[in-house]
Amino acid sequence: MDDPTLHCQPDQSAPSTTLSTRTMKINRMINSDYNSCPSRAIYYDRFIPSRTGSNFALFDISNSPASVEDGPGTYNSLLREALLGSDKKDSSGLPAGQNILRYKTETKRPLHSLQPFGFDDELVNRISHNPGKAPMKILGSPYQILDAPGFEDDFYSNLVDWSPNNVLAAGLGSCVYLWNVNSSKVTKLCDLGINDDICSIGWAQCGTQLAVGTRNGKVQIWDASYCRTVRTMEGHRSRVGTLAWSISLLSSGSRDKSILQRDIRARGDFVSKLSGHKLEVCGLKWSYDNRELASGGDDGKLFVWNQNSTQPVLKYCEHTAAVKAIAWSPCQHGLLASGGGTADRCIRFWNTTTNTNLSCMDTGSQVCNLVWSKNANELVSTHGYSANHIIVWRYPTMSKLATLTGHTYRVLHLAISPDGQKIVTGAGDETLRFWRVFAPSKSQNLFLHNTDSKIGALSFGRSTIR
Repeated sequence: MDDPTLHCQPDQSAPSTTLSTRTMKINRMINSDYNSCPSRAIYYDRFIPSRTGSNFALFDISNSPASVEDGPGTYNSLLREALLGSDKKDSSGLPAGQNILRYKTETKRPLHSLQPFGFDDELVNRISHNPGKAPMKILGSPYQILDAPGFEDDFYSNLVDWSPNNVLAAGLGSCVYLWNVNSSKVTKLCDLGINDDICSIGWAQCGTQLAVGTRNGKVQIWDASYCRTVRTMEGHRSRVGTLAWSISLLSSGSRDKSILQRDIRARGDFVSKLSGHKLEVCGLKWSYDNRELASGGDDGKLFVWNQNSTQPVLKYCEHTAAVKAIAWSPCQHGLLASGGGTADRCIRFWNTTTNTNLSCMDTGSQVCNLVWSKNANELVSTHGYSANHIIVWRYPTMSKLATLTGHTYRVLHLAISPDGQKIVTGAGDETLRFWRVFAPSKSQNLFLHNTDSKIGALSFGRSTIR
């Protein structure tokens, strides 16, 4: 005996005029479309009974046509369509919503057709085909140039850094000069005299302490607020060409092939010594989470160390020349970029989490520095022999967004501004050039015009740093 709840056919003898249009629509959607063909199997969820006997009055859904104006009628109409479906056909030709609460194979539909109240197809097409925001236009000339007399053309030195407090430090000969970007005020921080020279500088993350590496193998910590030295640390037997901070831990790399880890809170000159490079250590960078230290050497090796290791935990030997250019991505954890010297010319990308070589890009010239954008998957490389230019890349496609020229010597020095929008480059032509290369973040966009007025970003003047 058939269950009447499953095979409830419309009464054909009753006049059609006794049924309202809305009632016929409900019956057709719930029963008729599924029972018009006797050979079609009917499936119901085992836990959900048929709606045939449901009392729709509980949902306050009336059988009268809904008003076209906003009001309770519109809401009821939408609710009815969401629960019971409508006369609209979806892409498969079936009434929309007829599979609701039925245990039946899902029909493939466009994503927007699965929404409770549907979408206007014209609106969907207009949104999906709306072109994205146009990329930022990068000017081909610097917005400011500083003369830097005495700036050395030394590949193994790192003589420029930009502090979180918007103060630029530059090592010129035996002196360090500070240039306040907001006020354009120049301050002479220190002078080592005729018996020593500046080989590297690096701002602490707090922005007030500056580390200075010297040709005689010493590392000095200076308080930039009061222009006084805090302490002097020894340990290296030769020049200190690279420095990297990790909160209170300072790493220094030297021509003596070693890396010294210095805790500026401790009384000793260093707390540990890292050995592994066979030639001069010329590049150091801590990851943004301060858990991994990357080091590059004149031996063409790239090593990765953790906070407690005295031997490298990862070794990459694919470069064929000195690895000075090193940069960790601030956007992707474990993504490391490195660049090789004149005989290599390549930028390589590594995933230190999975210990994999991701990709390689031959730039055609010596890679001197790398820095990532803080707001997007883009990076800048500076080059020496033979191009002496600056390239802005989009990662991971490595398409060129801009090529910046102007320096007449190798672009050996690079630093990024605290807001992540601008860079400064230094070369043996004794100039520091400021470029706007990265787009601001969404929050920075609100203050872009105020920032420009403060730093003189639209001023194309030329001045000196000493």
